Amino acid sequence: MKRRIIIAVFGWLLATGAGAAPSDGCKSVLNYSLPGLLSGKPQSLCDYSGKVVLVVNTASQCGYTPQYEGLESLSKRYQKRGLVVIGFPSNDFGGQEPGSNKEVAQFCQMNYGVSFPMFEKTTVTGPQANPFYATLAQRGGGAPRWNFHKYLIDRSGNRVLGFDSNMTPNDPRLTREIERLLAESAP
Repeated sequence: MKRRIIIAVFGWLLATGAGAAPSDGCKSVLNYSLPGLLSGKPQSLCDYSGKVVLVVNTASQCGYTPQYEGLESLSKRYQKRGLVVIGFPSNDFGGQEPGSNKEVAQFCQMNYGVSFPMFEKTTVTGPQANPFYATLAQRGGGAPRWNFHKYLIDRSGNRVLGFDSNMTPNDPRLTREIERLLAESAP
């Protein structure tokens, strides 16, 4: 009986995207499954194994919101070389992402032509942070202090670099790190 309860709880975590989704081939910080922005269906971040991943917590009503344009540009510029940009809308800072997931998706598409993967609104800091962000904070130098904080994950999914919100996507320090990680061999 106890085993069935554990399996049922674990199944709920996977179905809601609330927890880690163990995968035999994915033993990295990407070992999570989280709901997509429009579909609401869990998507395994392990799908990005072997890629360089730039993770950004976003908001539609922030002074940094124009960074969406630079993020889209980075995504298009480097995707063939193995970069994936993924966005996580969050209302954690100043209530600057008040809309629904559908409203966020419409805003991103209409205003910035965002085509990179976006996930459901989530908490990215504090005790309620989703487990993926808690892991990134632990491995990448701390939790986001504002919207558009960036984490850069290497191809092995083990090294995480953190970049403050005020570092724009086209900042040479960020692009230099992206290019350095892209030059490394996939595991």
